[in-house]
Amino acid sequence: MQKSEQTSRPPIVGRYTAEELALASRNSGMPLEALRYDVTPAGLHYRLIHFDIPAADEFTWRLRLDGLVERPLGLSLDQLRALPARTVRMTMECAGNGRGQMSPRYPSMPWMEEGVSTAEWTGVPLATLLERAGLKSTVRELVFHGVDRGLDRGIEHAFARSLAPAEAAADGVLVAWAMNGQPLLPQHGAPLRLVVPGWYGMASVKWLARIEAVSAPFEGVQQALSYHFRKVAGEKGAPCTRMRVNSLMAPPGILDFYARKRIAAAGRIEIRGRAWSGSGAVTGVSFASDGKWTDAELDASLGEHAWRGWRASWDAVPGEHELRCRATDATGATQPLEPVWDAAGFGNNSSQSVAVTVREA
Repeated sequence: MQKSEQTSRPPIVGRYTAEELALASRNSGMPLEALRYDVTPAGLHYRLIHFDIPAADEFTWRLRLDGLVERPLGLSLDQLRALPARTVRMTMECAGNGRGQMSPRYPSMPWMEEGVSTAEWTGVPLATLLERAGLKSTVRELVFHGVDRGLDRGIEHAFARSLAPAEAAADGVLVAWAMNGQPLLPQHGAPLRLVVPGWYGMASVKWLARIEAVSAPFEGVQQALSYHFRKVAGEKGAPCTRMRVNSLMAPPGILDFYARKRIAAAGRIEIRGRAWSGSGAVTGVSFASDGKWTDAELDASLGEHAWRGWRASWDAVPGEHELRCRATDATGATQPLEPVWDAAGFGNNSSQSVAVTVREA
C-alpha cells in the first residue's frame, strides 16, 4: 500500500494541476490579515475536508466508546453536554501547511502558509469519558472514527486516527461540540469532533461517532499510510504528531489584487504577527528586513495551547524589500530559513518571506 501511495501521485514541478485547483477551491485557508484576531472567527478558520461533509442530525447523534473497556458507553449530545465541560483556546495547523512552497511538490492541497488558525473549543475532556468507560490493561491505542467516507490511495475508508492512551487523556484533549461559543459548523465537524492541542490538525477527527479501544496499533489509511514525514518515497518514515515551531506576519501595506504583491508607503510601519509550537512555549521571534535580523517584542501569552502575538518596527524606505520572521520555542527549536524537503510536503515550517514594494510617502 505504501508503494501505491507514492507512485500514484509523483512529485510535480511547475503549474498546478486541475485536481490541486479543485482542492484549493473546496478547502480554505485563513487570510493572513486575520492574524489580528486573538481568536480566529469561525468563518475565517482554515479548513481541510478530505471527503464529503456528512449529513448529521444532532438530535439522533450518539457517540460510542467501546472495544476493550469495562463499561461501554453510548452518549447523546445532550448527555455529553450534561457532563462538566471545559473550553480550550487552541492553535491548529494543517500538517501540509506550506506544501505549495516546495519544489518539487506533492500533489495534494497546495497550501502556501495560510493553513493555521486559533479557536476556542468547548466540550467534555476526553479523560472524563475514558475514566467512565474504564480502559482495560491491554489497551494500546484509542481509535477515533469519523463518519466522513471516501477513497484515498485507492482505498475506500472512513476517516479515522488513533492516539496512545496517555496522549488521549492529556490535558486539553476534548470531545467538542462548540467553537468560539457557538455550536460547531458543518464544515468544522458538527455535531461532534475531537480536539487535540499541540498536534497537527489531522489528529482532531471531525464528525466523531466512535472511540474504540484496541490492543494493537491502528493501521488505517490516514494513520499508517498518510501523515508521515518521508525523505524518500516508499520509506516508512516518522509519523506527523506535534506542530513544529512556526510564525507568520500580517503583510504590511495594501495588496495588488491579481499579482498578490504588497505595496506600502515609506515611513515607520508596525509589523504584527503570531508564533506557535506544539512542543513548548514560544520563547522568541526574530524579524528581518533585507536580511538584517532583530528581536521582535513578544505579547503576553494567550494560553498554553494558543499562538503568541509579536510585534516589530520597520523603517520602510522606497524600493523593493524582503521581510522575514522566524520563531524559537522552549525546546530550542528554531524555524529553518528554507523548506526542509519532505516527500509529501508535510511539516514545512520555514521562515515566512514577504516581498514589499515601498513607495514615497
